Amino acid sequence: MNESNNAPEAAAPAPSSLERAAIVLLSMGEEPAAAVLRCLSREELLEVTQVMSRMSGIKVESVRLSLQHFFEDYREQSGVHGASRSYLQRSLDLALGREIAGSVLDNIYGDAIRPKMARLQWAAPRWLADQIVHEHVRMQAVFLAFLPSALAGEVVEGLPAEGRDRVLLHVARLKEIDRELLADLDALVDRCLANLGSQSTNVEGLRQAAEILNRMPSNRQALVEQLRAHDPEVVAEMEVSLYDFGILARQTEANITRIIEAVPLEQWAIALKGAEPAVRDAVLQSMPRRQAQAFEDTMRRSGPVPLSRVEQTRQQIMAQVKALADAGEIEVQLFAEAVVE
Repeated sequence: MNESNNAPEAAAPAPSSLERAAIVLLSMGEEPAAAVLRCLSREELLEVTQVMSRMSGIKVESVRLSLQHFFEDYREQSGVHGASRSYLQRSLDLALGREIAGSVLDNIYGDAIRPKMARLQWAAPRWLADQIVHEHVRMQAVFLAFLPSALAGEVVEGLPAEGRDRVLLHVARLKEIDRELLADLDALVDRCLANLGSQSTNVEGLRQAAEILNRMPSNRQALVEQLRAHDPEVVAEMEVSLYDFGILARQTEANITRIIEAVPLEQWAIALKGAEPAVRDAVLQSMPRRQAQAFEDTMRRSGPVPLSRVEQTRQQIMAQVKALADAGEIEVQLFAEAVVE
């Protein structure tokens, strides 16, 4: 007996990826296969249909392997966790072509990451700065680009001063973000969210102590002096936080009139640039008509003023307010009082 007759039959070579796709399409039936083919590019459709046309006598093992491979991919790439980026990349490449798919995928991942970034708005800016301080400047810029501008500004404040200009320059130069960088950003945001619970909780102790003092029915000034004896620096900071420019909106007309007398008109013209309407109205309504007209003329002539100068002038005015209060000339209302009908 010929020994070759007893030799095991050689295993058929495993089908290629294109052959597997052809086998799956042939297994679907005409209508489902047609629906898939409509999603392919011209080149892809020609490739797979040419392979389909050449196929005949497909072995059961090849069908089994192709379908098994298909469903393994399906289980891996789909399900309750949603399609992965690589799955979407392949699917969109097939449906739209690589160039268009890349643009669509960038939009998809940009939109997907925004809800994650929104959750980071609850994090302290300094903590966020600590999370990105060791990242490449380009990654820092992309991270900041997805944050609300006010929060991003506070995060930049938390970064080392010598690198802030480079970060902002990279933010300004951003136009399009490639897929790889978005994937890296996604990973960074996930790390931040995973560690979100580890951040320390900020408490405005100075502000809280000031509010407690302001609401005490007994002699507050005596207690302030006792506190000053223990820690004059803390008390000084507390007083600065109490005398915010916004409290002018809740002062009596008599208080505002006295403050206006003590502050030069030129300072008001600067300090009220961009001020809250309630503060501006409180000051203007307490001025004599002629003085109010002169003030408005001064405001128009002064033109745009740097924000730093506005803040400095406001601090000077509030220092004068505190001096008047310390001298007993006015009784400053630091917080809005509760009212009853």
